[in-house]
Formats: sequence, structure tokens, C-alpha cells
Amino acid sequence: MLPDLDQIETAARNVYAAMPPTPQYCWPLLCQRLGCEVWVKHENHTPVGAFKLRGGLAYFASLAHQEAPPGVLSATRGNHGQSVALAARRHGLAARIVVPFGNSVEKNAAMRALGAELIEHGDDFQQAREYAARLAGELGWHLVPSFHPLLVAGVASYALELLRAVGDLATVYVPIGLGSGICGVVAVRDALRLPTEVVGVVSAHARAYAASFADRELREAPVTTVLADGMACRTPQPEALEVIWRGVDRIVEVTDDEIAAAMCSLFTATHNVAEGAGAAALAAAMQEKSRLSGRRIALILSGGNVDREPFARVLGGRRVVDG
Repeated sequence: MLPDLDQIETAARNVYAAMPPTPQYCWPLLCQRLGCEVWVKHENHTPVGAFKLRGGLAYFASLAHQEAPPGVLSATRGNHGQSVALAARRHGLAARIVVPFGNSVEKNAAMRALGAELIEHGDDFQQAREYAARLAGELGWHLVPSFHPLLVAGVASYALELLRAVGDLATVYVPIGLGSGICGVVAVRDALRLPTEVVGVVSAHARAYAASFADRELREAPVTTVLADGMACRTPQPEALEVIWRGVDRIVEVTDDEIAAAMCSLFTATHNVAEGAGAAALAAAMQEKSRLSGRRIALILSGGNVDREPFARVLGGRRVVDG
């Protein structure tokens, strides 16, 4: 199901109709901290502050060639929803987004500002996702999936930029939510026939993909992370697992405390804001520091959409949740 190079380049053209490529920078303080050459791919620099926009732009460009639906529906913890809302607005479509109760206040506000109607349902992403599917069927609206080959092709454009701009990368660390990002990196790595190893990163408090990778069988796992909502996946996507099993070298689990430390390090070293999932790649590299000496690596800073209050607590060295 992985897109080939032609499909990725077509998706990239659709992406660039709405946004420019994002930068990748080699930050000296991160190099010093990790003892190797570190490149950061800044997906926090997209118009919605996260890599997901690329997938939405590619998906809606294809949807535009079909009969226009009365509206679109999707489910999200925030970044995918912003992608859907922005792309729907560009194409003149109404959008309803289902989020679980207790979702990020600021991500919710951003989706509403982009014109989406928000519906709160369920205790986690999986319940919100299932409800969105039912509601789309009842209304006759188009359901924008959370994982789809067109979404993978769109987000793969960031990997194409990175791997063409920075040669001889030994390792790329990629956070895993539902899997489109890491599938896009694998697709580009394989299309360009590079030896770069791809390392997935999950929350130690949302272990579904790590457990599934270890057992080579789909495993669900409870979600208890309070900081990495972008990786708060209880049920893996089967198609993504197939790609991960074939193309990913290993998966690293990082705790909320490690993610908090990485968020602080990114702000100190680069003055960039990273949400929990966005800092996870650095957290994994810090965990594996002993194996990185003298190598050239890349970290995917997948997004910067963290609410002000928890980010202030992280920067202040306080627990995100008391107790």
C-alpha cells in the first residue's frame, strides 16, 4: 500500500499549492548534547503547526475530482482535525470533527477557528473515531479516515524534503500516532533506495504499536499518557502495522517524564515549541545516545500544538499532572 515516488511527488505538488516546504536544521546544542550530528525536521512550521496538514491537502485534492459531498466528518485528537478543517475550507466544504471529552482546549479552539463544528464524544480517540464513522453514515457525509494511502502520500512529502536535503542519514526517529508519518518515511526511504534505518517512537503509556511490533500481531493497549496525546493510540491500524513490521528497524518507548525533558531541551537548544509527540523523537534519541556517537541522525518534530498551561508546567520543571 506504500506510495511510489511518482505518487509522493504528485502529493507534494498538491501540498505546495497551500504551503511551502518546511526547514530542516542542524542545531549545535543538540549535536553537543547527543554527541552526533542532529538534524531536526520542523513540521511545527506548517500552517497548522503539525505534519498532518500535508495528508489533508493531498486527500482533499483527490476528493475534489469526485462529486462534492454535503460535508465531511472525521475524528481526531487535534492535528488531523486541523488538517481536515483547513483543507475542507479550501474546497468550500462543511466539516464536523469528533473529539473525545477532555481534548486539548487550544487544539479544539484552532479547529473551530478554521471553520469546523466540533462534536465531543467518547473517552478516547478510538471511541471518537467509531462514533464519527456512525455519524457519517447517518448523515450521508464523507468520512475522512485517520489513515489512508492518500494521507500517507501527503505526509511522505516531508520525508522527501528531508532525505533529499540531508545525505547519508544513518537513522531517522519518527513518532507513531496511528502510523501515517512513519509509513511515509519508510515509503520515501525505500523509493530513494537509501540504507537509512527508521526507528519508531511510542509513548510508554500507549504501548499498542510497541507490543504489536514485538509480537508481530496486532495488540491493543490502554492509554494513560498525559503529555503525548498525538501518540495516544489504543488500537493500531492494521495497514500501518504491515509497513512497520517490514520497514522499521525498532521501536523505542519513551515516558512522559522523558518527553517533558525533551520538550525542555528542544526549547533551550532551538527555541522551538514541541508538543509531546513532537518531542518524542528527541526523547528516544536521548535514550539511545550511547549508540549514536559520530553518526548523522534526524528527528521528526511532528508538531508544536501544546496547550500553554501544561507547557508552562513542563518548562518550569513541574509535573504535568499533580499527584
